[in-house]
Amino acid sequence: MVRLTDYVTNGGCACKIGPHILNRVLKAVTPVTNDQVLADMTGSDDAGVYKISDTLALVQTLDFFTPMVNDPVLFGKISAANALSDVYAMGGTPLTAMNIVGFPVPLVEQGVLTDVLNGAGSIVAESGAAIVGGHSIENKDPIFGMSVTGQVNPNCIWKNKGAQVGDVLVLTKRIGTGIMNNALKADLFPVGTAQAVTSMSTLNRVGAEVAYNFTVHACTDVTGFSLMGHSVEMANASDVTIHIKAYDIPLFDDVVEAAQMGLVPAASYGNRKAITDVQVDEAMDTVWTDILFDPQTSGGLLFSVPASEGAQLVEALHVAGIDCAAIIGAVESFSGLAVRVTE
Repeated sequence: MVRLTDYVTNGGCACKIGPHILNRVLKAVTPVTNDQVLADMTGSDDAGVYKISDTLALVQTLDFFTPMVNDPVLFGKISAANALSDVYAMGGTPLTAMNIVGFPVPLVEQGVLTDVLNGAGSIVAESGAAIVGGHSIENKDPIFGMSVTGQVNPNCIWKNKGAQVGDVLVLTKRIGTGIMNNALKADLFPVGTAQAVTSMSTLNRVGAEVAYNFTVHACTDVTGFSLMGHSVEMANASDVTIHIKAYDIPLFDDVVEAAQMGLVPAASYGNRKAITDVQVDEAMDTVWTDILFDPQTSGGLLFSVPASEGAQLVEALHVAGIDCAAIIGAVESFSGLAVRVTE
C-alpha cells in the first residue's frame, strides 16, 4: 500500500511558507486591483471578492498542499474541504471548483491520483458546487488542491475586520490537527487521530449556514497560521484585543499528550516566531504554546458575534450536529496587544 506521507516532510497546511517570510514578500509586491474589488491580497481575508452588481459578488480562493494522510481518497476529501472553507468563511456559497495537481507519474499510473480526484469530487458534490476542470504537472512530491469560485451578496460579506468590543468568539471545530497528523504518521493515539481525520474532511457548510441566522461581526477560518495567527489577524483588522480562554478551546482527544511527546510540526515553531503580538499567561503549562500555534488543516470557522447571541449560536450549532462548537473568548478594547491568552 502506498504511504503518501512518506513522500513529504510536512503535510497539509503545515507545509505553508511561514507568515513572517510571506509578509516580507507581499509587502514588496505592487497590488493589481480596481474599484470592483472588495477583498484582495492587501488584507488578510480568506478569499478575494469581486463585485458584479449591487446584489452579486464573486468569491475566489485557491488552496493546495502535500498529503497529511496516507489514504488517497481521504487526502482528496480533506483538500477539497479545506479549499471550499474559504468561501464559507466569507459568508459565500461555492459554485465551481477546479483541480490543481502536481504528482509523480508512478503514483498516477498506480491509480492514486484517480482516488484523490474522486475523494475531492465527493466533497465538492456535498457542497453543491461543480468541478469544471483543472491543471496538472509532473512533480516529485504529490500536491493536490482546488481553486474555488463562489457567490455572495456584497452587502453580506463576512470579513475578519469588524469584531466589536463586547463580542464573544465562537469556534466550530476542535484544535490540534497539525499535532495529530504527526501522531498519525507515527501510528499513535488512534482515537484523537480519527477525530482529526473526520474533522479535516468535514465541510464548514453547516456552520456557515447556521451562522447566517445570527449577527456575524467578523469571521475567519482557522488554518495554517494557527488559532493565534488568525486571531491576531482579526484583532489587528478590527483594532481590538482578543482574549482567548485556553481551557474553553475544544481539542482533539490526546492532543495534549501528543504535544508533550514532541509531536509538534515545524510550522508551529515558524508560527511562534512570526506571530509575536500574543501574550500567553505564564502560569499555563508550556504545552499550550504548542497547541495555540499549531497549524490547522481544514480548521473551523471563528465567529465574532454579540455576547447576547453567543450562547444561542453555540446551541444552534450543537443542534445542527456540530457538538464541539464553543465560546472560546471575547473581544476587548485594544490594550496594546492583539491577543492575550489565559486559563
